Parts: sequence; structure tokens; C-alpha cells
Amino acid sequence: MGTRPALAVDRRAAGTTALLRQQQRPLLALLLLLAGALSAGPAPAADPAHEPLAHFPASELVVDAGGRSYPFKVWMATTDARREQGLMYVTKLPPDHGMLFVFDSPQLLTFWMKNTKIPLDLLFIASNGQVIRIAENAEPESLSTISSMGAALGVLELAGGTASRLGLQPGVRVRHSAFGAHP
Repeated sequence: MGTRPALAVDRRAAGTTALLRQQQRPLLALLLLLAGALSAGPAPAADPAHEPLAHFPASELVVDAGGRSYPFKVWMATTDARREQGLMYVTKLPPDHGMLFVFDSPQLLTFWMKNTKIPLDLLFIASNGQVIRIAENAEPESLSTISSMGAALGVLELAGGTASRLGLQPGVRVRHSAFGAHP
């Protein structure tokens, strides 16, 4: 008789232990997952979803240089989200297309080429439409900053090599309503 109650107690204890183990499995799995994530270091920040360029407003502008006029079709980056995205992820840009960034007031502007897959020419434009600086063939994927080096109201991004091909230099004019002149 003495062994029977002991067996019953052992079975209950064994059953309780098994039940506790089953209840602890999800918690243990969660703890192991958390420990693995922490040991791997912080997860890289995901890039926000980008808006298709077809959704950006479009416009036309003209660059006047050396007695010639060069028309461009441009996507307009006039909101913070669109300015942040710019031409990121674009793998090909037609020679007569670009993106025009317009800001609320003239200021020192800095750009970088994060997630930009193609070289670009950046034309920094004063409020009167005059180009104050051209950064040619900005390196794709670079995190180096590219500065306007003066107060600019806008930036025109064109396919890399366009400024050289057309002979564009600081001082040329951009005609667009953002700068008080229509193309």
C-alpha cells in the first residue's frame, strides 16, 4: 500500500511537469527568438515604400544656354515624401526627362545619392531661375553630401552627362513657373 500512493503522486507530478512543459513551449520559443534577434544586432531599417513616378505631378521646363533652349519633361518633387524619394530606384532616365525639386524658400540645399541607381547631374537653381551650381555625374548609391553652396530654391536632376553634353554651366537660366518664368 505504501507504494501505491507514491506512484499516484509521482504520476500526478509527472503529469503536472509535462503540462507545465507544454505551456512553457510557446514562451520558450518566444524567448529563443528574442535572444536570436538581439544577438544578431539591430535589424536594418527598411526603406519606406516608394511612390511610382507616374503618380508624381509632371511639368515642362526649359533650360536656356548658349543661345539655345533645351526642353525637359520633369516630375515634380514638391512634398517632403517626394523630395526624400527623388529618383531613387530609377534604373534609366531618358535624356529629355528629369526631376525638379522645389522648396518653400531659398536655402542651402544638400543632396545624396542613397538608393539612386544611375549617375545624375544636379543643377541648383536660385529663385530667379539662374543655375548657381552644377554637380555633374553624382555617384550612384553614394552617401556623400552634395551642396548647393548657396541659397537655392530648386534642384533639377538630369541624367548624368547631360550638363556636359549640352554645355550647361552655372549662370544658365531655367524657365519654369516655380522660378517666375514659364517655358
